[in-house]
Amino acid sequence: MHTTERPVPRWAYRLAHVIPLLTLPSGLWRLGLVAGSSMGMLDGSGRPAHLQGFGEATYVVVLTVFSEAVALIAFGLVKPWGEVAPRWIPVIGGRRVAPYAAIVPAVLGALSLIAIWTFGFRDVFTDHFIPFSSTAWKALMITCYAPLQLWGPALLVLTYAYYRRRVSASEDVVSVR
Repeated sequence: MHTTERPVPRWAYRLAHVIPLLTLPSGLWRLGLVAGSSMGMLDGSGRPAHLQGFGEATYVVVLTVFSEAVALIAFGLVKPWGEVAPRWIPVIGGRRVAPYAAIVPAVLGALSLIAIWTFGFRDVFTDHFIPFSSTAWKALMITCYAPLQLWGPALLVLTYAYYRRRVSASEDVVSVR
């Protein structure tokens, strides 16, 4: 079993495992659309809204898989492959990962997620939100998507733990010498 250079705090390790679970409910909700359900959404005419054709269904599946894959990348902030690139990767395999090569994209990604989901939820509790056939359907959708509000902040906290382990700790060693 490979370990990281410096120990990962238990809370950070657990948080890395929670992050993919934050994206799972919304993905499952979207897959309901792919399965043919309107999930209670109504179109402009007040009829149940459905995905139109293979292209829309493919888009929703790809979006769902992509979202989950991006969430899984958070493991790089607590696993050895976030410190040393796996040997099978061409050119960089086996080399040490520069801390800021992980920190900068993680911070930018976290801030982007915060902006995306803040904007995405702007009308949730107004009459300008997606029309639903019932309050129960709307509540289900909001319940499935609400965890996404935590994705960006959780990634920021996890990135800070990575920074403390990889950058702050090495600066402390340098200042002691």
